[in-house]
Amino acid sequence: MSLRINDTAPDFTAETTHGTIHFHDWLGDSWGVLFSHPKDFTPVCTTELGALAKLQPDFEKRNVKVVGLSVDPISDHNAWLDDIADVSGMRPEYPIVADTELAVAKAYNMLPANEGDSFSGRTAVDNQTVRSVFIIGPDKKIKLSLTYPMATGRNFAELLRVIDSIQMTGKHKVATPADWKKKVMMLLLFLRFPMMKQKNCFLMAGK
Repeated sequence: MSLRINDTAPDFTAETTHGTIHFHDWLGDSWGVLFSHPKDFTPVCTTELGALAKLQPDFEKRNVKVVGLSVDPISDHNAWLDDIADVSGMRPEYPIVADTELAVAKAYNMLPANEGDSFSGRTAVDNQTVRSVFIIGPDKKIKLSLTYPMATGRNFAELLRVIDSIQMTGKHKVATPADWKKKVMMLLLFLRFPMMKQKNCFLMAGK
C-alpha cells in the first residue's frame, strides 16, 4: 500500500549507528527527515550524506531530526562514515539505520513486499527505489515524500525551503508561491472560497 501525504509515518525499531531507536519515540515532538540510500559507498549517496552533515545545524534550528537509512549493516555504515568524511570534509553526526532485513524499506513502500528479507547479495540496482525522502511532522504524519533516481543527487537546501513553508503554512492560513524563499520573497495569503462568497487576497512579507 502506497503512503500519501497526511498518512501516519510507519513506526519501526531498528539498529542504527547511534544504537537502537524506536522511531516515533526518537522523534518525540520534533519534525523528522528520513532519507534512504540503496547501498553504502555509492558515489552520489556519499556526497549527499556529506552535504546533509554540513546542513545539520540548519535542520536543528528548525527542530528537525535527521536520520539516514541504507540496507547495509552497521559495520559497513561505520566504514562508510569515514569515507564520507574523506570526501566531504564532514562526518555525519545523525544516525543511519541498518535496514538489513529490508523491513523499513518495505514499510515505507520503497521496496515491494515480496522482495525478500535480507540485504545479502543485493546490489544498488536491486535497491534503486530506496532513494526516497520523507518529511514527517511532530504529529507523525507524512508532510512530503520524494523519490530520486540514483544518478541525481538530492538538493537539501530545497528540503529546508520546503520545511520552512510547511511549518509556516501549518501555523497560519497562508500559501507560499512558486520559488518562495524565507525572508526573500513575498508570502501569498489566500483566503478565497467562492462557495462561501468570500474574496480576500493580499500579500504580506515572509518572516
